[in-house]
Amino acid sequence: MLTLRFTKDLLKDMKTTPVENINVAPFLSWHVNIYILNKRKHIVFVNDLTRLAIIINGIRTGQLEKLKDKFMVTFREYLLREGVNETLINRYLDYGTEVVISKTNNRSVLGTMKEVTWFIEDDFYDNNERLKWLNRTIHKPIDYKEPLNYFIESLGDHKNYNID
Repeated sequence: MLTLRFTKDLLKDMKTTPVENINVAPFLSWHVNIYILNKRKHIVFVNDLTRLAIIINGIRTGQLEKLKDKFMVTFREYLLREGVNETLINRYLDYGTEVVISKTNNRSVLGTMKEVTWFIEDDFYDNNERLKWLNRTIHKPIDYKEPLNYFIESLGDHKNYNID
């Protein structure tokens, strides 16, 4: 089961109520927020364990199912373009057959999300280029690793899929 931890603004925008007290492995948990980039609404997802960022657009108010579907597609396409083994991606996405919406619970992840959404304009010609750049930015909470490399490394470790 994947957990999407929405900020208050996104909960309101998606017109949904969160599940309380959900306990899930950090690798299967994503903090999610809404922000304006290049004068358009975007949704940013940040993985709790690895700080991998995924950004999607084209989601309107109340389109929760479309948001979930587009996240899965964008996540898959991005990792495939980065050369990640498809079997590992599929294994991770198998946990996404059930998606639970919850509230944010980690200020450190929210801080990383703020760093990821620092720019309100950019000149990337496509979202994959933006994600490549973002996921090669090192972060202190993950011992100064690149989120992409840390995520790929974590995909193969079975312990990351279990609750501590």
